[in-house]
Order: sequence, then structure tokens, then C-alpha cells
Amino acid sequence: REREGERVTEEEALCKPTQESECVTPAKKFCSLWRMCLDAGDGSGTFSVRPTTAQFYHEHHKQSYRMASRPRGAALIVSNEVFVGEGLGHRPGGAADTGVLRALLSQLGYRVTSVCNSPAQELETRLRDFALSADHRRTDSCVVVLLSHGVEGAIYGVDGKLVQIHDIFQLFDNANCPNLQNKPKMFFIQACRGDRTDRGVDRLDGADAPGCEECDAGKERERTRRGKLPTQSDIICGYACLRGTAALRNTRQGSWYIQALVKVFTERAHNTHVADMLVQVNAVIRDREGFAPGTDFHRCK
Repeated sequence: REREGERVTEEEALCKPTQESECVTPAKKFCSLWRMCLDAGDGSGTFSVRPTTAQFYHEHHKQSYRMASRPRGAALIVSNEVFVGEGLGHRPGGAADTGVLRALLSQLGYRVTSVCNSPAQELETRLRDFALSADHRRTDSCVVVLLSHGVEGAIYGVDGKLVQIHDIFQLFDNANCPNLQNKPKMFFIQACRGDRTDRGVDRLDGADAPGCEECDAGKERERTRRGKLPTQSDIICGYACLRGTAALRNTRQGSWYIQALVKVFTERAHNTHVADMLVQVNAVIRDREGFAPGTDFHRCK
């Protein structure tokens, strides 16, 4: 759930790096070793999203966004796995992410579309067409998932050209996408925002605090006019990593972030606010360590 009128996103994601300033970390040299270093117990398996009870709905629906349409909304998954751009390795494990996300979003009541291996210009066109779809007029929310290599503030098309996150958000704002005004728009981004790995620190005794393999671096209901809206509102965006750092992915089981996202949403979506679930996703990732001896990703967070 989301509380109406909120805009929960990271403003720093709106900065626009130039392609010349990108920091590319070659990943190909780790691939063969990484495939032998799978985390024990990983795997998508099967899962079933817990439904909301009638009692919970009646107690909370007045404080929440309307979620009565069927389907609940449209969802778009953009997954880039096979790159032709110079210096960008393939993203094995991307198909696993797409599979579990399709299953999760379908169970949550979304009509899911996925596109794979798009050059930058095609990626922008796909996103624009999705944002302009008349279907949004008849549904109550929208989900966009981006799976690719990236840098701070941008993701790569398979041709090695960048698409700015700011420009993607702009496609769905209240000026450019009126069919989604006053409706929650959820973005989840599995892509690096730099090339640093988090080596972690030794944990001291004390209460837990909410915190953030291979990496993805480089490589119509009737409307009533009620005054003006902010250009961007009703947006929440979850990132796989902090700015300046790499997002980690298992080459067979998929990315840490998507695995954690699916786990938490499966267990908690029936009674938990989306922002609170993202905090729980962070807690799941916090307790993991990479296992890839001989690489920079061994024991990273």
C-alpha cells in the first residue's frame, strides 16, 4: 500500500552524468569463476502472495490509494542481458529476475509486459509508449522495473548508450502522463550507480538498524479539477544500491535486490506500506555476503 499524496524517491537520482564521465568495471573476467560460486540456498522456487483480509481492507482503505480496478494496473519490466556496447559484459541471471518478477506482479493483480535487450533509443520509445497507454485511464496504479547495467543517474541500453533516470521519471509525471495523476507509480531499479563495492564493517553488539556476485556497473475515471498538482507526485522508487556503489547479481539465481524484493512483497504486501517493505528489503540484503573467492566481490555487502 501507499499513503495517498506521497512522493518517496531519491532526488539525487535526478542528476545527469555524461557518458564520458562513466566509470566502467569489466565484468566478463569474473563470469566463469562466479558461476562456480553460487550462494547456497538461492533460488526462486515457487511462491504465493498472501491476500489482504476483508477486515484489514475495511480498516485501512480510506487512508490508502484506490486499488479496485481489475487489473490493478499495468506493469512493464525492462531487462537488458546481452550487450553489444564496448566494455559492457552480459548480465547472466537477468532472465531469472524477469521470471520471478512476472510471477510476483501477476499475483499482485498487474497485467505484465516485459521487453528484453533494447538499445537506448528503443528503450526510451518503449517507456514512452507505455506511459502514454490509454489503459492507465482505467487502472489504479503502475509499476516499472528496470534491469540493466548502469551508472549514477542513468541505465545502459544494450548498445552502450545511456538513458537518464530523470527522463524516465519525466515520462510518467503529472504533465506528461495525465492518466496516472493521483495514482501510485512504482519504480524498481536493478542497476549499478557506480563501481565501488561495499566491503562492510564488523558488526558491534546492539539493536539492528534499518539499512542498503557479479555487479551491474558499466557494463478513465471522471476527473474533478482540484487545483494544481506538483509536476512529480505519487512516485516511489526503490534502488538496488546506494549512489556510487555496485549492485550485485548471482549469475544463475538473479540479483540480490530482486530476490529480496520478491521475498518481502510475497510475505508482506497484504498488510504493509510499500515504503516499509523497501526498508525490509534492505534488511534482507544487509545480512548477505558475496561468495566469490579471488574477486572483488568476495564477502562484499
